[in-house]
Amino acid sequence: MIIAWILILGVSIGAFLAASAPLTNSFDIPGTASGAVTDQLAKKLPDAAGGTGTVVYRTDDGSALTADQRKRISDLTASAANLDGVAAVVDPFDAQQSVADQKKKLDDGRAQLASGRADLTTGQEQLDAGRAQLDAAQQQLTSAREEAVAGGAPADQIAAIDAQQAQLDAQTAALQQQQATLDSSRAKLESGAEPLDLGEELLGFADGISVVSEDGSTAIVNISFTQPRLELSTEVKQSVIDHFDKTPVDGTDVSFATDIAQGAPQLFGVGEALGLVFAAIVLIVLLGSLVAASLPIVTALVGVGVGVTASLAFSGVISMASPTPVLGLMLGLAVGIDYALFIINRHRKQLLAGVEVRESIGLANGTAGTAVVFAGSTVIVALLALNVTGIPFLGLMGTVGAVCVAVAVLIAITLAPAMLALLGERLLRRKARTRIGRQVAVKPARPMSTVRAIVTVAVSVIALLIIALPALSMRLGLPDGASEPEGSTAAHAFQIVGDEFGAGANGPLLVTASVPGGVSDDDLLATQVDIARTLADQDDVVAVAPIAASDDGTLLAFQVLPKAGPNSASTAELVQDLRSLPPVDGNITLGVAGQAATNIDISDGLSAVLPLYLTVVVGLSLLIMIVVFRSILVPIIATGGFILSLFATYGLVTAVFQFGWGADLIGLHAVGPILSFLPVILVGILFGLAMDYQLFLTSGMREAYAHGANARLAVAQGFQSGKSVVIAAALIMIAVFGGFVFSESTIIRAIGFGLAFGVLLDAFVVRMLLMPALMHLLGRAAWWLPRRLDRILPDVDIEGAALERTHPHPHA
Repeated sequence: MIIAWILILGVSIGAFLAASAPLTNSFDIPGTASGAVTDQLAKKLPDAAGGTGTVVYRTDDGSALTADQRKRISDLTASAANLDGVAAVVDPFDAQQSVADQKKKLDDGRAQLASGRADLTTGQEQLDAGRAQLDAAQQQLTSAREEAVAGGAPADQIAAIDAQQAQLDAQTAALQQQQATLDSSRAKLESGAEPLDLGEELLGFADGISVVSEDGSTAIVNISFTQPRLELSTEVKQSVIDHFDKTPVDGTDVSFATDIAQGAPQLFGVGEALGLVFAAIVLIVLLGSLVAASLPIVTALVGVGVGVTASLAFSGVISMASPTPVLGLMLGLAVGIDYALFIINRHRKQLLAGVEVRESIGLANGTAGTAVVFAGSTVIVALLALNVTGIPFLGLMGTVGAVCVAVAVLIAITLAPAMLALLGERLLRRKARTRIGRQVAVKPARPMSTVRAIVTVAVSVIALLIIALPALSMRLGLPDGASEPEGSTAAHAFQIVGDEFGAGANGPLLVTASVPGGVSDDDLLATQVDIARTLADQDDVVAVAPIAASDDGTLLAFQVLPKAGPNSASTAELVQDLRSLPPVDGNITLGVAGQAATNIDISDGLSAVLPLYLTVVVGLSLLIMIVVFRSILVPIIATGGFILSLFATYGLVTAVFQFGWGADLIGLHAVGPILSFLPVILVGILFGLAMDYQLFLTSGMREAYAHGANARLAVAQGFQSGKSVVIAAALIMIAVFGGFVFSESTIIRAIGFGLAFGVLLDAFVVRMLLMPALMHLLGRAAWWLPRRLDRILPDVDIEGAALERTHPHPHA
């Protein structure tokens, strides 16, 4: 068996080395609103649909970038356009100059307009003066002719007057022609003023979007990729980082935002190692020897070696999120140690009682091993149930976790017994071997008092409800640059961009406008202004700029800069407000995409599936426990306790990671929304672990009651027989999960913290305090089961009690 597992481990490692691929830091849910917008962009504006990357340059001393530094950055920017997977790279200084040229062009146009209007005014004044002179001459000529006619002037005199009239008419006609020309010029000039006004208004909306800071010390290089963000390979992003890193610009510091520099979390670090050390101490205390204590750790390490490497071997064909193998490692270590501990501890007690080694191994595997299989099965089922959420990356996380737990179970019931067989009685210390077969006095169990039970129930429930209160304010989100490890390039870039360009520059929104029938080139500017006007009128919008229009004019794209960062409540509200706006100009509908909007959609989607998943898990919990414990009330109170501990865990996570209470104690440098998939993950894992502890405590109570003990005495006996191993198992779980709290990755920190405190609350408050107290108060009613249901349900012997009854006496 040992050789077989060594071979399996070798094959798994070989498959990992041969077929694994880099993990992704992108999380996606099919069917989101931002995904639909991205698909629309891919069809109409492919250049705007690809992923983006941000490279930030800043001078070391905060002074303005010199001409030489600007030139070297521009040269690197130009050459980056030739990298594989890169669609375009925007030179920040060209972009700055382009904006300046556009402003100058508008200013020149405005000056020309003013000059033209001044010329037209002067011309109009001259025409008006000429018209006045002609009017005066006309009056004089009219009077002269009337007098000549009245005085009987000769025909030649009247003819002379008529000739003058003809000249005057010609001058009047010329003046009218000049007026028509002037009016035409005025109309032409004013028609040119409208686009100028619109252009100035549109440029005004974009004021606030910049790639070079006001003091000239910081510049942002924006990179567009050919592939969408969620499909962007790690190799392409790394090539961009290498390109800018390998040619440093003297006097400047270069950093990369999370869109290209978010690293995969470290699988194992100092914190995790300390967790294992603490687990080893607990094992030594419980099992009494270094040899016995090392066995669960060795088997657990073999299990995670097989489970994690085998899972990672599929990362080349399945897109796998970076926290996935870490979750498998967490679970594999924790349950692997615990499950082996249950069997080894049972075997050790039997050896001390005088049972022969091989028979003791078989008996331990048939009793504690059977319980391990059931306990592991509940965890596996709960993790696999994550697939019912319909969220691919979450389902895959659950599946990998389930694989690692399944391997841990198989290791516990095959490799651990094989190693026990090799060790024989050497599992015990030499001094302990001298006491084999001796009876050890055990203090008889006594039921707790009813008053104590009532106080315990009240205090436990009130305490859990108080701890759960912060969960009422829980906000969900995905990590941004602020959540990256302190001192990392991504955290540095996030801080610089926020300081120099505003918090919203770290998460600009991409807004699309769908125009039925399209918009003509002549009407494009006016339509863009109408849309920009609508967008700029929204609260928390700093700036709006048009960035693209499809060839057929049916899709327009805009960049919207929010006031706050991508994980702020105001930005989430802004996204919803933009999506709920009525059509612009009656028929132009808006859509919102971009990384901030995508993260919001994913968080909303995960929030929506949490009630469904919780319902599935709670229903599953009730059914399993009704079959196992042959009771109605025990499953109900056990499930109620699980829900209490779950929401108390949510409250603790919210208090620390969102409110920042005690964040310094764990070295957390930034707080924000709770990891969007953490609540769902906690439900699945904590449910399975809660059922483990419920099983090991309550099955002993059930067995004592079935053998005739008073209901309340049975509670005390079952609790006494199972408490030591459950305490040790829970402490080991807490130690292993707690080690991940000090990971550099905020994602792993949050998962480790939630699992560690979830186990702490459920094991020590719910299972060790609340459940026994409630069972005591219920008395015989705890084991009530309708007769019809009793006949239908199978008799599930989880802990192998029947097997144990066939071996009542240890061999001499």
